[in-house]
Amino acid sequence: MFPPGSQTAAVRAGQDGRHPWAGDGAQGPGAPGHVAPGAARTTEGTYVNRQSGRGRPVTAAVCAVAAWGALAALPGQAWAAADPSGYVFAPDAVTVTGEEANADAAFLTADKVYRSSIGPGQKLYYRVTLDAGSDAYVSAVAVPRDPAGKVAYGDGITVSIRDDNDVRCGSESANFGAGEFARPITAYGFRENDPDGSSCQRAGTYDVLVERDSKETSSQEIWDLELRHAVEPALKSPGSMPTGAPEDFPSESPAPLPTSAPRGERAGGSGYFDATGLETGEWKDSVAPGRTRFFRVPVDWGQQLWATAEISNDNSSDAYVGSALVLSADNPALGHVDSAALSYSGRPATAALSPLPPVDHANRNSSATRVSAMRYAGWYYLSVGLSPAVAEAYGDDPIRITLKVRVENAAEESPYQGGAGIFGVDDDDREMARNGQSAADAGRDGTLMIVGVAGIGVGTVLVLGLGAWTLLARRAAGAVAVPDRGRTEPRLSEPYGGRPPGR
Repeated sequence: MFPPGSQTAAVRAGQDGRHPWAGDGAQGPGAPGHVAPGAARTTEGTYVNRQSGRGRPVTAAVCAVAAWGALAALPGQAWAAADPSGYVFAPDAVTVTGEEANADAAFLTADKVYRSSIGPGQKLYYRVTLDAGSDAYVSAVAVPRDPAGKVAYGDGITVSIRDDNDVRCGSESANFGAGEFARPITAYGFRENDPDGSSCQRAGTYDVLVERDSKETSSQEIWDLELRHAVEPALKSPGSMPTGAPEDFPSESPAPLPTSAPRGERAGGSGYFDATGLETGEWKDSVAPGRTRFFRVPVDWGQQLWATAEISNDNSSDAYVGSALVLSADNPALGHVDSAALSYSGRPATAALSPLPPVDHANRNSSATRVSAMRYAGWYYLSVGLSPAVAEAYGDDPIRITLKVRVENAAEESPYQGGAGIFGVDDDDREMARNGQSAADAGRDGTLMIVGVAGIGVGTVLVLGLGAWTLLARRAAGAVAVPDRGRTEPRLSEPYGGRPPGR
């Protein structure tokens, strides 16, 4: 669901200084149907050959040239670009408007990404259609438009799924916490299958409510929202799953990474869409004040994730900045798992996530968020945000950071029947983590492969088409004049459309 699907058109991002938009039904800021100046448009035309029995080989060549031109244009298409907030939204996100009346709410479809917005104190509705047996999730990434905007400890969002009697099926809240600086935060609402439950179990329409809490002393600007709807696969043996949470799990920090562990530079992404893949190792990057870097780690069933973020020294000052850096972890459906903050005074410092349990379906039965969120395998997201207050004492230049990531234990068998989608890890995911690839990179690689294969086919058509034209041209060289109605001068038989340019 989160990797981009095939895109029939792409908008060159950032050309109007605002938001990049692409995908089915996407609209830009301001008015419906907005398209950034310079946006690439797809047009279709039909070439009709009215000369019966003539020129067909050349028509193939013309089509081949057109196809080649279309392929040649692909590398110039933009996949995603940073919003003025610094966040990269999924380029195929569909714009929807949250409604204050649930009856007017727009429906969200599973495996699609949506973009919306919310004002301070607003309570906005969306809708989903659920079956009677699946666990379902709707996440909302809240993105303040001004990274320097003022936020308070409790400012944030709550996302819930509700039945037609307004009974809350499941909810989660996310706020800026001790960091108290504007950055992307995420939470999800959920509906869990409970054979013994009396509410939220039927098939039908459910409301999704997104609520924003902002103090009057905080910035009152609009926040953008990135919405996703995911449905968990069916279990192989639903009746045999544990109904209680694991009582304990390894909580002692693992041994330091061995010297043989992978180490190197890994530039983080600017959103969940382009989060950079990581495997166990030590990874260096830089983050500027007011910005957040995104990474992702594949964590399979039975595996345990450990992560720390270290900030490097800066000798230009020793000024103290409280909660200068925040390290956050989010699960594959973009439910929040845990976060840790550190203060900064120009000396090296480290923020470490609390011990997290191994991935287990039974974790969902826990009342502790950081345990409950580790309920399925897939890509787990790590983000590192640096407070804009750091710039006041240390300047606007990025500061070096080091992410130390460790995934413990051998992978266990999936409890699902059939494919797991985003709720699983396969060899391709592990390879992407080794290579530092994002979902955006995977989309690019897939398209370039298609272009390469198509290029071979187009080249073949070009050779055949031009060969046919050459044959006709040679015949034309020795042809006799052919009378033409309405003309007194003779003309030679030529391939339809004339000679190719430059020939």
